Amino acid sequence: MKDEIIETTTTSEWFDATKVEEKPTRLSGVVFILLPVISILLTIAYGGVDIWAVGLLSIGVGLIAILWLIDAFLKRQFSFHTNPLQLPIVGLILIGLIQLLPLGSSPVPGDLLSAPASQALSIAPYLTQIAVVLLILYLIYFAAALTFINSQSRLRKITFTLVAFGAFMAFLGVIQFLSGTESIYGLRATNGTSPFASFGNKHHFAALMEMLIGLTMSLLYGEATKKDKRLLLIIAVVLMGIAVILTGSRGGLLSLLGVVGFVTFFNLFSKSKQRPEGKSSAAKSSKKLILIISSLAFILILFSSVLLLGGENVLLRGLGVTPQTDISTGRGHFWQIALQVIRDNPVLGTGLDTFGNIFPKYDTWNGNLRVEQVHNDYLQVFSDAGIFGFICAIAFIFLLFRQGLKTIRQTSDRFRRGVATGALAGCFGILFHSFFDFPLRTPANAFIFLTLVVLATGTINYPKLYRRK
Repeated sequence: MKDEIIETTTTSEWFDATKVEEKPTRLSGVVFILLPVISILLTIAYGGVDIWAVGLLSIGVGLIAILWLIDAFLKRQFSFHTNPLQLPIVGLILIGLIQLLPLGSSPVPGDLLSAPASQALSIAPYLTQIAVVLLILYLIYFAAALTFINSQSRLRKITFTLVAFGAFMAFLGVIQFLSGTESIYGLRATNGTSPFASFGNKHHFAALMEMLIGLTMSLLYGEATKKDKRLLLIIAVVLMGIAVILTGSRGGLLSLLGVVGFVTFFNLFSKSKQRPEGKSSAAKSSKKLILIISSLAFILILFSSVLLLGGENVLLRGLGVTPQTDISTGRGHFWQIALQVIRDNPVLGTGLDTFGNIFPKYDTWNGNLRVEQVHNDYLQVFSDAGIFGFICAIAFIFLLFRQGLKTIRQTSDRFRRGVATGALAGCFGILFHSFFDFPLRTPANAFIFLTLVVLATGTINYPKLYRRK
């Protein structure tokens, strides 16, 4: 796979991307540590949905940018990954900035207001400003992750950190369910929401588990870890699977099945550049049969465990057997309104993150519901950012799977292949879930997702001795 790390120097010479940095600088090590720390702290901080959490996030990402620049100054060369997946994010930022331009007209006469009426293209400029700021933070984090998760050692460290954290959060969620606690950490009361673990929205917690369970399962199926660690991986994957089902999220359950199917399929049929192991066709067929049986057994174990834990009601809800009473039952109505908004604002949309403001204009119900999201991220991107924003989203997904599949095919390292497969499976899971919900609008999920994108598509440099094998 062609390496894409470019390092420029003060003499404007191109740096050989195949060279491995024998002694990474301390600052680059600090930046690498900050990457998972930010994602983990955001997840713990209620998913990062509060404005104070966004403020702390800004400080953390700003620190990454500062250390990155200082490191470049000291080395006299700036490292930057040219992965084209960054371009769709840049495109959404530009659309948001255009929406903030005073090119529109206010529907309310200025003399009726105590303050000047906004003439921005966005119907809610303040919300669009926050959305643009978040996109910039995502871009900086993503660019730094692509640049600094660049070695075999760092790949292993961040992979097992994510797996361990996913198992911890799943355990926390299961304990919360069994105790019947409806407040987060026993401290934060939730009114009118459906919390699970540290999240105020159980569906979004399910999305977090979907992403990390794919990574964990792939390490098991790909035999990319030593036998002494496999028991821990089995415990982690079972805990995360149980947590998904206990949320009672239908989208979460469907996405979980999709992730399991994705990992199973790629371990059955995908080919890589690994050396042939000399196995007979009978041995290969036996291995495939074991994989299929393992996947079916995993699903059976999850369902049985949930029943033993007294979760038959949430299991039936996840299967769609029992009637639903939460706001998500109005998805069809929300989607219909989104299509009307798209029809009336097809080019640039109504403004990033403004669906909650435009919803009352089209709502034909009694007006009791305050709906902020479409419950379909693809329709909402089109509604908020128009056709150009929708193209950016589709381009990101296309590039993600094209590059991820290329990594899986071309890598000769078993662990790298297992990580790439699992990361891509996790991305598939939350992107599928996004058809029924808005999990990527929770900042913590967005950062974990971007980390998985890096694990699936990023460039990992190996020592020369390893590459000669």
